[in-house]
Amino acid sequence: MIKTLAKCVRQAKLHAILTPIFVLIESFIEVSIPTVMAKLIDEGITLGDMDAVLRYGIILAVQTLGAMFFGVTAGYTASRASSYFSRNVRHDMYYNIQNFSFSNIDKFSPASLVTRLTTDVTNVQMSFQMLTRIVFRAPAMLIFAFIFAYRASSELSMVFLWVIPFLVIVLAVIIKIAFPIFGKVFTTYDDLNCVVEENLRGIRVVKSFVREEHEKSKFRKISEKVFNLFTKAEKTVAFNAPAMQISVYTCMILISWLGAQAVVASGDNEAIGLSTGSLMSLFTYTMQILMSLMMLSMIFVMLTMSKASADRVCEVLNEKSDINDGERNLKEVKDGSVEFRNVSFKYFKTAESNALDHIDLKIESGQTIGIIGGTGSSKSTLVQMIPRLYDTVEGEVLVGGENVRDYNLEALRNSVAMVLQKNTLFSGTVAENIRWGNENATDEEVEQACKSACADDFIQAMPDKYNTYIEQGGTNVSGGQKQRLCIARALLKKPKILILDDSTSAVDTHTDAMIRRAFKEDIPNTTKIIIAQRVSSVCEADKIIIMDNGKIADIGTHDELYERSLIYREIYDSQTKGEAEE
Repeated sequence: MIKTLAKCVRQAKLHAILTPIFVLIESFIEVSIPTVMAKLIDEGITLGDMDAVLRYGIILAVQTLGAMFFGVTAGYTASRASSYFSRNVRHDMYYNIQNFSFSNIDKFSPASLVTRLTTDVTNVQMSFQMLTRIVFRAPAMLIFAFIFAYRASSELSMVFLWVIPFLVIVLAVIIKIAFPIFGKVFTTYDDLNCVVEENLRGIRVVKSFVREEHEKSKFRKISEKVFNLFTKAEKTVAFNAPAMQISVYTCMILISWLGAQAVVASGDNEAIGLSTGSLMSLFTYTMQILMSLMMLSMIFVMLTMSKASADRVCEVLNEKSDINDGERNLKEVKDGSVEFRNVSFKYFKTAESNALDHIDLKIESGQTIGIIGGTGSSKSTLVQMIPRLYDTVEGEVLVGGENVRDYNLEALRNSVAMVLQKNTLFSGTVAENIRWGNENATDEEVEQACKSACADDFIQAMPDKYNTYIEQGGTNVSGGQKQRLCIARALLKKPKILILDDSTSAVDTHTDAMIRRAFKEDIPNTTKIIIAQRVSSVCEADKIIIMDNGKIADIGTHDELYERSLIYREIYDSQTKGEAEE
Protein backbone atom coordinates (compact mmCIF):
# COMPACT_ATOMS: atom_id res chain seq x y z
CA MET A 1 0.00 0.00 0.00
CA ILE A 2 2.73 2.48 0.98
CA LYS A 3 4.73 1.62 -2.14
CA THR A 4 1.68 2.24 -4.34
CA LEU A 5 0.78 5.57 -2.74
CA ALA A 6 4.41 6.73 -2.66
CA LYS A 7 4.32 6.84 -6.46
CA CYS A 8 1.75 9.63 -6.20
CA VAL A 9 4.02 12.00 -4.23
CA ARG A 10 5.98 13.17 -7.30
CA GLN A 11 6.20 17.02 -7.33
CA ALA A 12 5.18 17.06 -3.63
CA LYS A 13 8.44 15.33 -2.72
CA LEU A 14 10.37 18.52 -1.83
CA HIS A 15 7.55 19.87 0.36
CA ALA A 16 7.14 16.43 1.98
CA ILE A 17 10.86 16.36 2.85
CA LEU A 18 11.04 19.97 4.11
CA THR A 19 8.00 19.62 6.39
CA PRO A 20 9.57 17.13 8.86
CA ILE A 21 12.76 19.22 8.97
CA PHE A 22 10.81 22.37 9.90
CA VAL A 23 8.72 20.35 12.39
CA LEU A 24 11.83 18.98 14.14
CA ILE A 25 13.31 22.49 14.46
CA GLU A 26 9.99 23.87 15.75
CA SER A 27 9.69 21.01 18.29
CA PHE A 28 13.22 21.49 19.60
CA ILE A 29 12.72 25.25 20.07
CA GLU A 30 9.34 24.70 21.75
CA VAL A 31 10.75 22.12 24.17
CA SER A 32 13.72 24.35 25.05
CA ILE A 33 11.44 27.20 26.13
CA PRO A 34 10.58 25.75 29.62
CA THR A 35 14.32 25.41 30.39
CA VAL A 36 14.84 29.12 29.66
CA MET A 37 11.75 29.88 31.75
CA ALA A 38 13.25 27.93 34.63
CA LYS A 39 16.46 30.01 34.39
CA LEU A 40 14.41 33.21 34.24
CA ILE A 41 12.63 32.22 37.47
CA ASP A 42 15.66 30.89 39.33
CA GLU A 43 18.29 33.40 38.20
CA GLY A 44 16.13 36.42 37.53
CA ILE A 45 12.83 36.64 39.41
CA THR A 46 13.87 34.69 42.54
CA LEU A 47 17.15 36.62 42.93
CA GLY A 48 15.68 39.94 41.77
CA ASP A 49 18.25 40.25 38.96
CA MET A 50 16.56 42.44 36.30
CA ASP A 51 19.46 42.01 33.86
CA ALA A 52 18.89 38.25 33.92
CA VAL A 53 15.12 38.81 33.51
CA LEU A 54 15.73 41.02 30.46
CA ARG A 55 18.34 38.66 28.97
CA TYR A 56 16.19 35.55 29.31
CA GLY A 57 13.08 37.51 28.26
CA ILE A 58 14.76 38.41 24.95
CA ILE A 59 15.82 34.79 24.47
CA LEU A 60 12.21 33.65 25.11
CA ALA A 61 10.87 36.18 22.61
CA VAL A 62 13.32 34.98 19.94
CA GLN A 63 12.44 31.36 20.70
CA THR A 64 8.73 32.07 20.45
CA LEU A 65 9.11 33.88 17.12
CA GLY A 66 11.36 31.10 15.83
CA ALA A 67 8.89 28.40 16.85
CA MET A 68 6.07 30.37 15.23
CA PHE A 69 8.03 30.85 11.99
CA PHE A 70 8.98 27.19 11.61
CA GLY A 71 5.46 26.10 12.66
CA VAL A 72 3.80 28.29 10.02
CA THR A 73 6.34 27.21 7.39
CA ALA A 74 5.78 23.53 8.25
CA GLY A 75 2.01 24.05 7.97
CA TYR A 76 2.42 25.66 4.55
CA THR A 77 4.70 22.95 3.15
CA ALA A 78 2.51 20.18 4.64
CA SER A 79 -0.66 21.59 3.07
CA ARG A 80 1.08 22.00 -0.29
CA ALA A 81 2.45 18.46 -0.15
CA SER A 82 -0.92 16.94 0.76
CA SER A 83 -2.73 18.95 -1.93
CA TYR A 84 -0.29 17.81 -4.61
CA PHE A 85 -0.51 14.27 -3.29
CA SER A 86 -4.33 14.09 -3.35
CA ARG A 87 -4.40 15.62 -6.81
CA ASN A 88 -1.97 13.00 -8.07
CA VAL A 89 -3.91 10.17 -6.42
CA ARG A 90 -7.17 11.29 -8.05
CA HIS A 91 -5.37 11.82 -11.36
CA ASP A 92 -3.85 8.34 -11.33
CA MET A 93 -7.11 6.70 -10.22
CA TYR A 94 -9.20 8.49 -12.83
CA TYR A 95 -6.77 7.79 -15.65
CA ASN A 96 -6.53 4.14 -14.63
CA ILE A 97 -10.33 3.89 -14.60
CA GLN A 98 -10.38 5.16 -18.19
CA ASN A 99 -8.37 2.06 -19.15
CA PHE A 100 -10.77 -0.32 -17.39
CA SER A 101 -12.73 -2.80 -19.42
CA PHE A 102 -16.42 -3.30 -18.72
CA SER A 103 -15.59 -6.28 -16.52
CA ASN A 104 -13.23 -4.15 -14.39
CA ILE A 105 -15.94 -1.53 -13.90
CA ASP A 106 -18.48 -4.24 -13.07
CA LYS A 107 -16.09 -5.48 -10.38
CA PHE A 108 -16.17 -2.19 -8.44
CA SER A 109 -19.50 -0.62 -9.50
CA PRO A 110 -19.72 3.10 -10.47
CA ALA A 111 -21.01 4.16 -7.02
CA SER A 112 -18.02 2.56 -5.30
CA LEU A 113 -15.59 4.24 -7.71
CA VAL A 114 -17.15 7.64 -6.96
CA THR A 115 -16.75 7.05 -3.20
CA ARG A 116 -13.15 6.02 -3.65
CA LEU A 117 -12.37 9.10 -5.78
CA THR A 118 -13.93 11.48 -3.25
CA THR A 119 -14.32 10.37 0.39
CA ASP A 120 -11.50 7.84 0.42
CA VAL A 121 -9.00 10.16 -1.27
CA THR A 122 -9.89 12.94 1.19
CA ASN A 123 -9.19 10.59 4.11
CA VAL A 124 -5.87 9.58 2.57
CA GLN A 125 -4.97 13.25 2.00
CA MET A 126 -5.60 14.07 5.68
CA SER A 127 -3.45 11.14 6.74
CA PHE A 128 -0.66 12.17 4.40
CA GLN A 129 -0.62 15.67 5.87
CA MET A 130 -0.58 14.13 9.32
CA LEU A 131 2.27 11.82 8.36
CA THR A 132 4.44 14.69 7.15
CA ARG A 133 3.77 16.86 10.18
CA ILE A 134 2.21 15.39 13.34
CA VAL A 135 3.83 11.98 12.95
CA PHE A 136 7.22 13.71 13.24
CA ARG A 137 6.14 16.35 15.73
CA ALA A 138 4.67 13.99 18.36
CA PRO A 139 7.67 11.64 18.69
CA ALA A 140 10.11 14.57 18.49
CA MET A 141 8.27 16.43 21.25
CA LEU A 142 8.10 13.24 23.31
CA ILE A 143 11.82 12.50 23.01
CA PHE A 144 13.02 16.11 23.41
CA ALA A 145 10.69 16.75 26.37
CA PHE A 146 11.78 13.57 28.13
CA ILE A 147 15.46 14.45 27.65
CA PHE A 148 14.96 17.97 29.05
CA ALA A 149 12.80 16.60 31.89
CA TYR A 150 15.53 14.07 32.73
CA ARG A 151 18.08 16.91 32.83
CA ALA A 152 15.82 18.86 35.19
CA SER A 153 15.27 15.87 37.50
CA SER A 154 16.26 12.35 36.64
CA GLU A 155 14.21 10.93 39.54
CA LEU A 156 10.94 12.70 38.80
CA SER A 157 11.16 12.01 35.05
CA MET A 158 10.83 8.28 35.80
CA VAL A 159 7.14 8.93 36.54
CA PHE A 160 6.48 8.99 32.81
CA LEU A 161 7.78 5.44 32.36
CA TRP A 162 4.88 4.18 34.49
CA VAL A 163 2.25 5.94 32.40
CA ILE A 164 3.34 5.12 28.85
CA PRO A 165 2.72 1.32 29.02
CA PHE A 166 -0.84 1.95 30.26
CA LEU A 167 -1.56 4.27 27.31
CA VAL A 168 -0.04 1.85 24.80
CA ILE A 169 -2.29 -0.98 26.03
CA VAL A 170 -5.42 1.19 25.87
CA LEU A 171 -4.53 2.40 22.37
CA ALA A 172 -3.87 -1.14 21.11
CA VAL A 173 -7.30 -2.28 22.32
CA ILE A 174 -9.01 0.73 20.69
CA ILE A 175 -7.34 0.09 17.33
CA LYS A 176 -8.13 -3.63 17.40
CA ILE A 177 -11.85 -2.93 17.96
CA ALA A 178 -12.26 0.20 15.81
CA PHE A 179 -10.41 -0.77 12.62
CA PRO A 180 -12.86 -3.45 11.38
CA ILE A 181 -15.76 -1.09 12.03
CA PHE A 182 -14.24 1.72 9.95
CA GLY A 183 -13.72 -0.79 7.13
CA LYS A 184 -17.45 -1.57 7.18
CA VAL A 185 -18.30 2.16 7.22
CA PHE A 186 -16.67 2.89 3.87
CA THR A 187 -18.20 -0.18 2.26
CA THR A 188 -21.60 1.06 3.48
CA TYR A 189 -20.80 4.48 1.95
CA ASP A 190 -20.69 2.69 -1.43
CA ASP A 191 -24.22 1.44 -0.85
CA LEU A 192 -25.34 4.92 0.21
CA ASN A 193 -23.92 6.48 -2.97
CA CYS A 194 -25.54 3.73 -5.03
CA VAL A 195 -28.97 4.52 -3.53
CA VAL A 196 -28.54 8.26 -4.17
CA GLU A 197 -27.22 7.78 -7.71
CA GLU A 198 -30.01 5.35 -8.61
CA ASN A 199 -32.66 7.70 -7.23
CA LEU A 200 -31.35 10.76 -9.08
CA ARG A 201 -30.97 8.91 -12.37
CA GLY A 202 -34.46 7.47 -12.13
CA ILE A 203 -36.17 10.47 -10.52
CA ARG A 204 -38.76 10.70 -13.33
CA VAL A 205 -39.75 7.07 -12.80
CA VAL A 206 -39.87 7.60 -9.03
CA LYS A 207 -42.25 10.51 -9.40
CA SER A 208 -44.40 8.92 -12.07
CA PHE A 209 -44.98 5.88 -9.83
CA VAL A 210 -45.27 8.04 -6.67
CA ARG A 211 -42.49 6.08 -4.96
CA GLU A 212 -40.90 8.97 -3.07
CA GLU A 213 -41.69 7.45 0.34
CA HIS A 214 -40.19 4.12 -0.71
CA GLU A 215 -36.99 5.87 -1.82
CA LYS A 216 -36.89 7.87 1.40
CA SER A 217 -37.19 4.63 3.34
CA LYS A 218 -34.26 3.09 1.42
CA PHE A 219 -32.14 6.17 2.05
CA ARG A 220 -33.10 6.30 5.73
CA LYS A 221 -32.14 2.65 6.29
CA ILE A 222 -28.71 2.94 4.69
CA SER A 223 -28.07 6.31 6.43
CA GLU A 224 -28.95 4.78 9.78
CA LYS A 225 -26.56 1.92 9.09
CA VAL A 226 -23.72 4.41 8.41
CA PHE A 227 -24.69 6.36 11.55
CA ASN A 228 -24.76 3.25 13.75
CA LEU A 229 -21.39 2.02 12.49
CA PHE A 230 -19.76 5.41 12.96
CA THR A 231 -21.31 5.76 16.42
CA LYS A 232 -20.01 2.34 17.42
CA ALA A 233 -16.52 3.21 16.19
CA GLU A 234 -16.51 6.65 17.84
CA LYS A 235 -17.66 5.17 21.15
CA THR A 236 -14.63 2.93 21.08
CA VAL A 237 -12.30 5.77 20.14
CA ALA A 238 -13.80 7.94 22.90
CA PHE A 239 -12.03 5.82 25.53
CA ASN A 240 -8.81 7.46 24.40
CA ALA A 241 -9.66 10.81 26.05
CA PRO A 242 -10.37 9.54 29.61
CA ALA A 243 -7.30 7.28 29.48
CA MET A 244 -5.22 10.31 28.55
CA GLN A 245 -6.75 12.43 31.31
CA ILE A 246 -6.09 9.75 33.91
CA SER A 247 -2.46 9.68 32.79
CA VAL A 248 -2.11 13.48 32.84
CA TYR A 249 -3.61 13.94 36.30
CA THR A 250 -1.68 10.98 37.72
CA CYS A 251 1.60 12.49 36.50
CA MET A 252 0.65 15.93 37.79
CA ILE A 253 -0.19 14.59 41.26
CA LEU A 254 2.97 12.52 41.51
CA ILE A 255 5.23 15.32 40.27
CA SER A 256 3.51 17.87 42.57
CA TRP A 257 3.93 15.63 45.58
CA LEU A 258 7.47 14.46 44.87
CA GLY A 259 8.51 17.84 43.44
CA ALA A 260 7.27 19.74 46.48
CA GLN A 261 9.34 17.48 48.71
CA ALA A 262 12.38 18.06 46.48
CA VAL A 263 11.88 21.86 46.57
CA VAL A 264 11.63 21.77 50.38
CA ALA A 265 14.75 19.62 50.49
CA SER A 266 16.56 22.17 48.37
CA GLY A 267 16.13 24.69 51.17
CA ASP A 268 18.19 22.49 53.42
CA ASN A 269 20.67 21.24 50.84
CA GLU A 270 20.69 22.75 47.37
CA ALA A 271 22.88 19.92 46.06
CA ILE A 272 20.15 17.31 46.53
CA GLY A 273 17.04 19.45 46.03
CA LEU A 274 14.99 20.88 43.16
CA SER A 275 14.64 24.55 42.29
CA THR A 276 11.29 26.25 41.81
CA GLY A 277 12.05 26.96 38.17
CA SER A 278 12.96 23.35 37.50
CA LEU A 279 9.69 22.18 39.09
CA MET A 280 7.74 24.61 36.89
CA SER A 281 9.56 23.31 33.81
CA LEU A 282 8.72 19.73 34.82
CA PHE A 283 5.01 20.62 34.85
CA THR A 284 5.39 21.99 31.32
CA TYR A 285 7.31 18.93 30.19
CA THR A 286 4.63 16.75 31.72
CA MET A 287 2.01 18.44 29.55
CA GLN A 288 4.26 18.29 26.48
CA ILE A 289 5.00 14.59 26.95
CA LEU A 290 1.40 13.65 27.56
CA MET A 291 0.12 15.89 24.74
CA SER A 292 2.63 14.16 22.48
CA LEU A 293 1.21 10.81 23.59
CA MET A 294 -2.29 12.13 22.91
CA MET A 295 -1.23 13.24 19.45
CA LEU A 296 0.26 9.80 18.82
CA SER A 297 -3.00 8.18 19.87
CA MET A 298 -4.93 10.50 17.53
CA ILE A 299 -2.51 9.59 14.75
CA PHE A 300 -3.12 5.90 15.28
CA VAL A 301 -6.88 6.43 15.29
CA MET A 302 -6.77 8.52 12.12
CA LEU A 303 -4.44 6.05 10.41
CA THR A 304 -6.81 3.27 11.45
CA MET A 305 -9.66 5.11 9.75
CA SER A 306 -7.64 6.03 6.69
CA LYS A 307 -6.09 2.58 6.25
CA ALA A 308 -9.47 1.28 5.11
CA SER A 309 -9.66 4.18 2.62
CA ALA A 310 -6.05 3.69 1.52
CA ASP A 311 -6.69 0.00 0.84
CA ARG A 312 -9.70 0.89 -1.31
CA VAL A 313 -7.74 3.56 -3.20
CA CYS A 314 -4.89 1.14 -3.85
CA GLU A 315 -7.33 -1.47 -5.16
CA VAL A 316 -8.25 0.96 -7.95
CA LEU A 317 -4.65 2.08 -8.56
CA ASN A 318 -3.41 -1.51 -8.76
CA GLU A 319 -6.28 -2.83 -10.85
CA LYS A 320 -5.10 -3.77 -14.32
CA SER A 321 -7.42 -3.83 -17.28
CA ASP A 322 -7.97 -7.35 -18.55
CA ILE A 323 -8.16 -5.93 -22.08
CA ASN A 324 -4.94 -4.37 -23.42
CA ASP A 325 -3.20 -3.69 -26.73
CA GLY A 326 -2.26 -6.84 -28.60
CA GLU A 327 1.34 -7.97 -28.91
CA ARG A 328 1.31 -7.21 -32.64
CA ASN A 329 -0.18 -3.78 -31.87
CA LEU A 330 -1.74 -3.39 -35.33
CA LYS A 331 -2.53 0.26 -36.01
CA GLU A 332 -4.75 -0.06 -39.08
CA VAL A 333 -7.99 -1.91 -39.75
CA LYS A 334 -8.02 -2.97 -43.40
CA ASP A 335 -11.80 -3.10 -43.93
CA GLY A 336 -15.09 -3.67 -42.15
CA SER A 337 -15.28 -7.43 -42.49
CA VAL A 338 -16.15 -9.33 -39.31
CA GLU A 339 -15.82 -13.03 -38.50
CA PHE A 340 -16.71 -15.03 -35.39
CA ARG A 341 -14.96 -18.36 -35.10
CA ASN A 342 -16.43 -20.71 -32.49
CA VAL A 343 -16.88 -17.79 -30.04
CA SER A 344 -18.13 -18.42 -26.51
CA PHE A 345 -18.40 -15.88 -23.70
CA LYS A 346 -19.60 -15.63 -20.11
CA TYR A 347 -19.74 -12.53 -17.91
CA PHE A 348 -18.50 -14.31 -14.81
CA LYS A 349 -16.03 -17.16 -14.63
CA THR A 350 -18.28 -18.92 -12.13
CA ALA A 351 -21.37 -18.66 -14.38
CA GLU A 352 -22.88 -22.06 -15.17
CA SER A 353 -23.83 -21.25 -18.76
CA ASN A 354 -22.37 -19.11 -21.55
CA ALA A 355 -23.92 -15.82 -22.61
CA LEU A 356 -22.67 -16.65 -26.13
CA ASP A 357 -22.30 -20.28 -27.07
CA HIS A 358 -20.11 -21.42 -30.01
CA ILE A 359 -20.93 -18.61 -32.44
CA ASP A 360 -19.76 -18.95 -36.05
CA LEU A 361 -20.52 -15.97 -38.28
CA LYS A 362 -19.00 -14.21 -41.28
CA ILE A 363 -19.86 -10.68 -42.38
CA GLU A 364 -18.42 -9.13 -45.54
CA SER A 365 -17.19 -5.55 -45.55
CA GLY A 366 -19.94 -3.09 -46.52
CA GLN A 367 -22.82 -5.46 -45.77
CA THR A 368 -25.85 -4.44 -43.75
CA ILE A 369 -26.65 -7.00 -41.09
CA GLY A 370 -29.81 -7.10 -39.00
CA ILE A 371 -29.98 -8.87 -35.63
CA ILE A 372 -33.25 -9.70 -33.93
CA GLY A 373 -34.19 -11.91 -31.01
CA GLY A 374 -35.96 -11.97 -27.69
CA THR A 375 -34.87 -10.18 -24.54
CA GLY A 376 -31.82 -11.89 -23.06
CA SER A 377 -30.82 -13.60 -26.29
CA SER A 378 -27.36 -11.87 -26.10
CA LYS A 379 -27.73 -9.62 -29.14
CA SER A 380 -25.84 -6.76 -27.45
CA THR A 381 -23.23 -9.13 -26.07
CA LEU A 382 -22.50 -10.39 -29.58
CA VAL A 383 -21.70 -6.96 -31.03
CA GLN A 384 -19.67 -5.88 -27.96
CA MET A 385 -17.11 -8.52 -28.90
CA ILE A 386 -16.26 -6.60 -32.09
CA PRO A 387 -14.56 -3.52 -30.51
CA ARG A 388 -13.29 -5.68 -27.61
CA LEU A 389 -15.50 -4.17 -24.95
CA TYR A 390 -15.39 -7.74 -23.67
CA ASP A 391 -13.00 -10.53 -24.59
CA THR A 392 -14.06 -13.97 -25.69
CA VAL A 393 -13.68 -16.92 -23.35
CA GLU A 394 -13.27 -19.31 -26.28
CA GLY A 395 -12.71 -18.82 -30.00
CA GLU A 396 -11.72 -15.62 -31.78
CA VAL A 397 -13.23 -12.54 -33.39
CA LEU A 398 -11.64 -11.18 -36.57
CA VAL A 399 -12.04 -7.65 -37.88
CA GLY A 400 -10.49 -6.76 -41.20
CA GLY A 401 -9.10 -10.29 -41.35
CA GLU A 402 -7.11 -9.93 -38.10
CA ASN A 403 -7.83 -11.16 -34.59
CA VAL A 404 -9.14 -8.26 -32.49
CA ARG A 405 -6.63 -9.24 -29.77
CA ASP A 406 -3.79 -8.26 -32.15
CA TYR A 407 -4.95 -4.67 -32.65
CA ASN A 408 -3.98 -1.51 -30.87
CA LEU A 409 -7.18 -0.81 -28.89
CA GLU A 410 -7.39 2.82 -29.97
CA ALA A 411 -7.01 1.89 -33.64
CA LEU A 412 -9.63 -0.85 -33.38
CA ARG A 413 -12.21 1.23 -31.55
CA ASN A 414 -11.65 4.23 -33.82
CA SER A 415 -12.69 1.96 -36.70
CA VAL A 416 -15.86 0.84 -34.93
CA ALA A 417 -18.66 3.21 -33.96
CA MET A 418 -21.34 2.01 -31.54
CA VAL A 419 -24.63 3.57 -30.59
CA LEU A 420 -25.57 1.66 -27.45
CA GLN A 421 -28.98 0.92 -25.97
CA LYS A 422 -28.42 3.51 -23.24
CA ASN A 423 -27.80 6.69 -25.21
CA THR A 424 -25.62 9.13 -23.29
CA LEU A 425 -25.11 12.81 -24.00
CA PHE A 426 -22.71 14.96 -22.02
CA SER A 427 -23.06 18.49 -20.71
CA GLY A 428 -22.00 20.89 -23.46
CA THR A 429 -23.33 22.24 -26.73
CA VAL A 430 -24.92 20.14 -29.46
CA ALA A 431 -21.84 20.62 -31.65
CA GLU A 432 -19.50 19.58 -28.81
CA ASN A 433 -21.49 16.40 -28.28
CA ILE A 434 -21.45 15.55 -31.99
CA ARG A 435 -17.69 16.19 -32.17
CA TRP A 436 -17.10 13.30 -29.77
CA GLY A 437 -17.01 11.36 -33.02
CA ASN A 438 -14.27 13.59 -34.44
CA GLU A 439 -13.01 16.56 -32.43
CA ASN A 440 -11.41 18.10 -35.53
CA ALA A 441 -14.53 17.92 -37.71
CA THR A 442 -15.61 21.09 -39.52
CA ASP A 443 -19.02 22.69 -39.03
CA GLU A 444 -20.06 21.37 -42.45
CA GLU A 445 -19.10 17.80 -41.50
CA VAL A 446 -21.03 18.07 -38.23
CA GLU A 447 -24.09 19.37 -40.08
CA GLN A 448 -23.87 16.64 -42.72
CA ALA A 449 -23.69 13.92 -40.05
CA CYS A 450 -26.77 15.38 -38.38
CA LYS A 451 -28.65 15.47 -41.69
CA SER A 452 -27.83 11.80 -42.26
CA ALA A 453 -29.16 11.01 -38.78
CA CYS A 454 -32.31 13.12 -39.40
CA ALA A 455 -31.26 15.41 -36.54
CA ASP A 456 -30.63 18.66 -38.43
CA ASP A 457 -34.28 19.71 -38.59
CA PHE A 458 -34.91 19.74 -34.82
CA ILE A 459 -31.44 21.22 -34.15
CA GLN A 460 -32.23 24.16 -36.46
CA ALA A 461 -35.43 24.71 -34.47
CA MET A 462 -33.49 25.04 -31.20
CA PRO A 463 -32.83 28.54 -29.79
CA ASP A 464 -29.08 28.52 -30.48
CA LYS A 465 -29.10 25.76 -33.10
CA TYR A 466 -25.78 23.84 -32.90
CA ASN A 467 -24.65 26.01 -29.98
CA THR A 468 -27.64 25.03 -27.85
CA TYR A 469 -26.49 23.75 -24.48
CA ILE A 470 -27.28 20.13 -23.64
CA GLU A 471 -27.82 19.49 -19.94
CA GLN A 472 -26.01 16.64 -18.20
CA GLY A 473 -27.46 13.36 -19.44
CA GLY A 474 -29.38 15.12 -22.22
CA THR A 475 -32.36 15.89 -19.98
CA ASN A 476 -33.49 18.82 -22.15
CA VAL A 477 -34.00 16.73 -25.33
CA SER A 478 -36.46 13.93 -26.03
CA GLY A 479 -35.56 10.24 -26.26
CA GLY A 480 -35.84 10.25 -30.07
CA GLN A 481 -33.75 13.40 -30.39
CA LYS A 482 -31.13 11.92 -28.08
CA GLN A 483 -30.93 8.78 -30.23
CA ARG A 484 -30.50 10.78 -33.43
CA LEU A 485 -27.76 12.94 -31.88
CA CYS A 486 -25.93 9.79 -30.80
CA ILE A 487 -26.25 8.34 -34.32
CA ALA A 488 -24.88 11.58 -35.78
CA ARG A 489 -21.97 11.40 -33.35
CA ALA A 490 -21.20 7.86 -34.54
CA LEU A 491 -21.47 8.82 -38.23
CA LEU A 492 -19.02 11.71 -37.79
CA LYS A 493 -16.46 9.11 -36.80
CA LYS A 494 -16.61 7.73 -40.38
CA PRO A 495 -16.14 4.20 -39.10
CA LYS A 496 -15.48 1.03 -41.04
CA ILE A 497 -18.09 -0.72 -38.87
CA LEU A 498 -21.24 0.96 -37.53
CA ILE A 499 -23.21 -0.81 -34.81
CA LEU A 500 -26.69 0.37 -33.83
CA ASP A 501 -27.90 -1.43 -30.72
CA ASP A 502 -31.66 -0.83 -30.77
CA SER A 503 -30.80 2.81 -31.38
CA THR A 504 -33.91 3.87 -33.30
CA SER A 505 -36.50 2.48 -30.90
CA ALA A 506 -37.63 5.99 -29.88
CA VAL A 507 -38.08 7.32 -33.43
CA ASP A 508 -41.07 6.74 -35.69
CA THR A 509 -40.95 4.25 -38.57
CA HIS A 510 -40.76 7.02 -41.21
CA THR A 511 -37.69 8.60 -39.57
CA ASP A 512 -36.21 5.13 -39.10
CA ALA A 513 -36.57 4.46 -42.82
CA MET A 514 -35.00 7.84 -43.69
CA ILE A 515 -31.99 7.08 -41.46
CA ARG A 516 -31.50 3.68 -43.11
CA ARG A 517 -31.77 5.26 -46.56
CA ALA A 518 -29.11 7.81 -45.58
CA PHE A 519 -26.84 4.99 -44.45
CA LYS A 520 -27.15 3.32 -47.82
CA GLU A 521 -26.36 6.54 -49.71
CA ASP A 522 -23.77 8.19 -47.44
CA ILE A 523 -21.76 5.25 -46.09
CA PRO A 524 -22.13 2.43 -48.64
CA ASN A 525 -18.72 0.91 -47.80
CA THR A 526 -19.28 0.84 -44.05
CA THR A 527 -20.38 -2.44 -42.50
CA LYS A 528 -23.67 -1.74 -40.72
CA ILE A 529 -24.91 -4.00 -37.93
CA ILE A 530 -28.41 -3.10 -36.72
CA ILE A 531 -29.97 -4.65 -33.62
CA ALA A 532 -33.68 -3.95 -33.59
CA GLN A 533 -36.96 -5.01 -32.09
CA ARG A 534 -38.87 -3.83 -35.19
CA VAL A 535 -38.54 -6.19 -38.14
CA SER A 536 -39.11 -3.24 -40.48
CA SER A 537 -35.73 -1.84 -39.35
CA VAL A 538 -33.84 -4.90 -40.64
CA CYS A 539 -36.00 -6.48 -43.36
CA GLU A 540 -33.95 -4.80 -46.13
CA ALA A 541 -30.61 -6.00 -44.67
CA ASP A 542 -28.28 -8.23 -46.67
CA LYS A 543 -28.50 -10.80 -43.86
CA ILE A 544 -30.73 -11.11 -40.83
CA ILE A 545 -29.45 -13.02 -37.80
CA ILE A 546 -31.94 -14.52 -35.36
CA MET A 547 -30.49 -14.89 -31.87
CA ASP A 548 -31.96 -17.26 -29.31
CA ASN A 549 -30.52 -18.01 -25.86
CA GLY A 550 -26.97 -17.03 -26.79
CA LYS A 551 -26.94 -18.96 -30.06
CA ILE A 552 -27.59 -18.15 -33.69
CA ALA A 553 -30.93 -19.77 -34.47
CA ASP A 554 -30.90 -18.86 -38.17
CA ILE A 555 -29.33 -16.56 -40.77
CA GLY A 556 -30.73 -15.42 -44.09
CA THR A 557 -32.48 -12.68 -46.06
CA HIS A 558 -35.97 -11.53 -45.21
CA ASP A 559 -37.55 -13.77 -47.87
CA GLU A 560 -35.48 -16.81 -46.86
CA LEU A 561 -36.27 -16.48 -43.18
CA TYR A 562 -39.95 -15.78 -43.77
CA GLU A 563 -40.10 -18.97 -45.79
CA ARG A 564 -38.30 -21.31 -43.39
CA SER A 565 -38.09 -19.74 -39.90
CA LEU A 566 -41.14 -20.07 -37.68
CA ILE A 567 -39.70 -17.59 -35.15
CA TYR A 568 -39.09 -14.91 -37.80
CA ARG A 569 -42.45 -15.42 -39.45
CA GLU A 570 -44.29 -15.08 -36.13
CA ILE A 571 -42.42 -11.87 -35.27
CA TYR A 572 -42.98 -10.38 -38.72
CA ASP A 573 -46.67 -11.29 -38.92
CA SER A 574 -47.40 -10.04 -35.40
CA GLN A 575 -45.75 -6.68 -36.08
CA THR A 576 -47.15 -6.11 -39.57
CA LYS A 577 -50.62 -7.11 -38.36
CA GLY A 578 -50.41 -4.59 -35.56
CA GLU A 579 -49.26 -1.87 -37.98
CA ALA A 580 -52.13 -2.74 -40.37
CA GLU A 581 -54.67 -2.46 -37.56
CA GLU A 582 -53.30 0.93 -36.63
